[in-house]
Amino acid sequence: MSHVRPTAVAGAFYPDDPQTIKAVFSQWMPRNEKLAKPSIKPVPRVLIVPHAGYVYSGEAAAKGYRLWQDSSSQIKTVVVMGPAHRVSFVGVATISADEVATPLGNLQVDVQLRDKLIEACSQVGVSDMANAPEHSLEVHFPFIKNLLPGVKVLPLLNGQVTASEVLDVIQHLWNEEGVYFVISSDLSHFRPYEEAQKLDGETAKAIRQGNWQALNGEMACGYKGIQGVLGVMRDHPMMIEQIALINSGDTAGTKDRVVGYGTWAMYELQ
Repeated sequence: MSHVRPTAVAGAFYPDDPQTIKAVFSQWMPRNEKLAKPSIKPVPRVLIVPHAGYVYSGEAAAKGYRLWQDSSSQIKTVVVMGPAHRVSFVGVATISADEVATPLGNLQVDVQLRDKLIEACSQVGVSDMANAPEHSLEVHFPFIKNLLPGVKVLPLLNGQVTASEVLDVIQHLWNEEGVYFVISSDLSHFRPYEEAQKLDGETAKAIRQGNWQALNGEMACGYKGIQGVLGVMRDHPMMIEQIALINSGDTAGTKDRVVGYGTWAMYELQ
């Protein structure tokens, strides 16, 4: 019998009704839309996407996920990495479950890859307690299930961990065939609109330039994951495309105290 991680924020961060969430995705990611994709590589190896409630950042995330439409022949496992918000711990935490629940049906966890990673990296372990209430990974599972229903996922939650430790985890996964990455992060938090735009612009510039050393927790809550994936560029040249840069004042919030959201796609250069 399968061990399933249940949803924690369905009905709060995103719709828990299958038909409602399908309608949202159909609006954001129409199946008949022909997307102009860079000729360097048609499918981005990495998406950096936000993780707030869908009314705030869902459309910005969808602009990234649209680049993975019709990519099921290439993408076999999606590593979803994000920061812990609820539980404090040291290292990188995955889950013991072999499936994760979404309103659109369960996604299988890549158990074989998970176990291989735990064996290879001492900073990676299992913490169901840390993962159970966490939204930074969960909000991406419905997107993945909708676009790539047969794909597997590997949830990785960053606690107290260094950029080099995160880079080590990503490097251990990088050469696995069919493995792609979602790096989950919001940007600046609770600043006035214009101040947030300025800081988020600096963050966006650092990401586009691959300048991982310039990032910190004031700029992005998931900065360790971003630093890690940008660090991969030392050995694997990438092209970084900015897809979206907004904040909650542009969507469903007021402009006196906003949260920033950005989406980037990273393409491998041959």
